[in-house]
Amino acid sequence: MTPESATPRRPETLPEWFPAWASQLADLYFSGTTSAFILHGNTYDLFKISESEPARTGSLAEFLTEQVFGRWSIVLHYDLGQGLRAFAGRDEKRLKEIVPLANRKVGDLSALSKDPAATFAAIDRFVRNNIMAPQDDRLSLALIMDQASYVFPSGEPGRLSLQSSSQLVTMLNWAMSPHVKRLNMAFVLIDEKLVDLNDRLTGNPHVASIEVPLPAERERHAFLETTVPAEELQRFSDFNATELAKLTAGISLTDLNVLVRSAREAGRRLDAVVFRALKKRLLERQCHGLLEFIEPKWTLDTVVGHEAAKARLREDAALLKRGALDSLPMGYLICGPVGTGKSFIAQCLSGEIGVPCVVLKNFRSKYVGETEGNLERVLAVLRAMGPVVVVVDEADAALGSREAEGDSGTSSRVFGMIAAQMGDTRYRGQIIWMLLTARPDLLPIDLKRQGRAEVHIPLFYPTDDEEIRKMFLILAGKMGSRLAPEDVPPIPQRGHLSGADIEGMVGRAWRRSLIAGSDHITREALAQVVAEFMPSTQGLERDLQETAAILECTDRQFLPPQIAARIDADGGRAKLQERLTAIKQLVNAL
Repeated sequence: MTPESATPRRPETLPEWFPAWASQLADLYFSGTTSAFILHGNTYDLFKISESEPARTGSLAEFLTEQVFGRWSIVLHYDLGQGLRAFAGRDEKRLKEIVPLANRKVGDLSALSKDPAATFAAIDRFVRNNIMAPQDDRLSLALIMDQASYVFPSGEPGRLSLQSSSQLVTMLNWAMSPHVKRLNMAFVLIDEKLVDLNDRLTGNPHVASIEVPLPAERERHAFLETTVPAEELQRFSDFNATELAKLTAGISLTDLNVLVRSAREAGRRLDAVVFRALKKRLLERQCHGLLEFIEPKWTLDTVVGHEAAKARLREDAALLKRGALDSLPMGYLICGPVGTGKSFIAQCLSGEIGVPCVVLKNFRSKYVGETEGNLERVLAVLRAMGPVVVVVDEADAALGSREAEGDSGTSSRVFGMIAAQMGDTRYRGQIIWMLLTARPDLLPIDLKRQGRAEVHIPLFYPTDDEEIRKMFLILAGKMGSRLAPEDVPPIPQRGHLSGADIEGMVGRAWRRSLIAGSDHITREALAQVVAEFMPSTQGLERDLQETAAILECTDRQFLPPQIAARIDADGGRAKLQERLTAIKQLVNAL
């Protein structure tokens, strides 16, 4: 083999359809800075392999073999299941050229054990011999390793087996060797979760970690056009390829294929209802149930009271629709006593904007490393979905803190991942964070500073008679019933009722009315419920939550006039802070 054929040259320009991550890999390799790569993220998806007609898709290993290392002398593929083998994707002619060369230079691959120790010994011999060989005899080698976390598992050096430690050290030696970097030898490790790999590997400056993102709209559109002819798509779908590509943000090509095929083969037309159900199921499955995909039924018009908060959120919704993303906050902190409608107003904002809304569910696991892996997957989906509203309920408990102890550093790592994503200005207006909590004082200041959850909106119990009466009417309609304005009696518990309390009262009155045979909420049923209802005794706890919400407010306009006046009369925020500290001491003493 001549030196020219043994030494791949950097192409002057990469194909336009090349994904950005592949271009990044090529740039890093040909710059001579690294020869070892970790590809993580959407690694189990389908990838476009060729531009020729008809365009083909295949696995990530096939894309790397045919497109990135298509001119290399030897390409080897390894995983624990199949062992080490020559690999050429679907190019049988090239495979016939690689197999005898690999058997001669690396060893008889068919007789080689699947055990990593034997594999690494064989490759290490080749690397050493290739370094020492005369210039004309040197070969280019690419090693693609799937499911790499099973070979380089996460763990402290002292807790790894001798074999795992040996494999790790060998790989690091290859990555750091200046001789390997000068030759055409590349090592590509593939695994879905970066955190499952040993951090001595992922944190090494000689190893490049590259995220493979979920497909962009352009890639989804190209896949649909290749997979389903336009005339066939019209027979079972209300959406054309362009519309489907736009609506399926956050979905992998594999799941997009499932969505289209399930509609076509089931004989059920892909209309708006079917599409929403399929997309919800696929997104939640893709996130392993860690995100709940919800479609808001209401806009901010449904929210009673909180006029200043609604005005600000409406302005931001209008700016988002205009595309003025730089003027939007990275996120919101919605705080206030329990039952003030924090979750409801977050969903209504999503409905006002007209974008998807997801609720971040409990992503923590009892298994080491799995919590970070879960969050890594969720964040990747959110980045692909934008624009999207992300609701984090009980944010003070869900997001951890930098100082957390007793869980081997999991909470601090989770906190760091969340904080980094919230502060990434590339996603301003794309990922809209809504942190909800009744105890904003417990939320780490790093998350609620400017540049992350920037706008802090406090919500309080309603005190105005007209506002309370309107809440009764709207909540009756929300439940599918109706209530006449004149049938709402005077409310003696005014000032002590949360939105949840009022909803509970309406629900009880509706139940009594149904039992009595009425098709709507009656005056008598509601009057009886109001007379008998006893608000929960919250005492100091409610006072603590309300005081914390007042102190957290970033704009005075969000405070009701009576609360703003009370702050001024009581000596301002400094006195209020002293009161909060005193209440905390009392609560902790109980």
